[in-house]
Amino acid sequence: MAIQPIFLFSVSRCGSTLAQRVIAAHEGVATVSEPWLLLPHAYALRSEGVRAEYYHPLMVGAISDFCTQLPAGVEDYRHESREFALRLYEKAAGAGARYFLDKSPAYYLVAEEIMRLFPEGKFIFLWRNPLSIMASIIETFNAGRWCPTVARGDLFIGLPRLLAAYRANGARAHSVRYEDLIAGGGDAWRSMMEYLGIDFDPRTLERFAEVKLNGRMGDPTGVARYSSLDSAPAQKWKGTLANPVRRAWARRYISYLGGERLALMGYDAKRLLAELESQPTSTRSLALDLRELLLDVAKEPVRVRIRGGGIGGPNVIRELLAVRAGPASGSAQQQRERARLALAVAEVQR
Repeated sequence: MAIQPIFLFSVSRCGSTLAQRVIAAHEGVATVSEPWLLLPHAYALRSEGVRAEYYHPLMVGAISDFCTQLPAGVEDYRHESREFALRLYEKAAGAGARYFLDKSPAYYLVAEEIMRLFPEGKFIFLWRNPLSIMASIIETFNAGRWCPTVARGDLFIGLPRLLAAYRANGARAHSVRYEDLIAGGGDAWRSMMEYLGIDFDPRTLERFAEVKLNGRMGDPTGVARYSSLDSAPAQKWKGTLANPVRRAWARRYISYLGGERLALMGYDAKRLLAELESQPTSTRSLALDLRELLLDVAKEPVRVRIRGGGIGGPNVIRELLAVRAGPASGSAQQQRERARLALAVAEVQR
């Protein structure tokens, strides 16, 4: 029987490694840490997004030209790319495995291409409270240091692309929230495994810690820290995003995503903003954050011009300034904090 591919789509810090290990604890499911196998094949037909020693758009043109000589055109190219990947998945899975789970966070860039490439595939879209994603990225990848363009790829490219892919292909996919997976009980897990066509084994919620993910890539903290389901990570954002600068940034990002996209993920924008505003304010790291804010406002236009040479991507500062930062309500102190931040940004932009 041919190997059945499973793809787990998410941005970084969404609990994808936990989901990967629980799924892989079921009989017949193989996986490795993070293959990233399909990324270069998806970009072989994309003229933007790659900077290399060769001129990437010219290569794309050459491959596209070559595809015109194939009997079925570009579909022949995609078919052979799919067969190539399936053969490697089968070799990596080993004897006895029916499924191969590919969890590669960078697939948020090419989710739609992957879904087109594997019509028989199974696709899980894993979401998490954006406030938790932001805080976890700061703590895990940036050692607690903040700047407004932190995790540009995950927050401003990856999440919007995943949402677009899910909106276009939701009928073929399964959507689940990280918070529901760690809430206790097995309903969310059972529903996900039913979509995959695999009998849910409740014992996997305890023995997933035994699953070894071979490879150098993957979650640098979760594998070592969590050996059982734990709902505590869902609340950790509150301390990380407590000072006025980070809170204003988080407020603008929630507004940038907007109510419609957040609802697609299973979250309510007004409720997230209200919870953000209700947290006690802290001055921890405030002076350093103000410095990073001013530096980033000055540097981002230069970065955008550099990225324009082939990689592309949004101007994060402009995107954040273009949205209303949630409701105007709040204490007088909060409103004064917002006004000071707006003046500081305007001064740098002059």
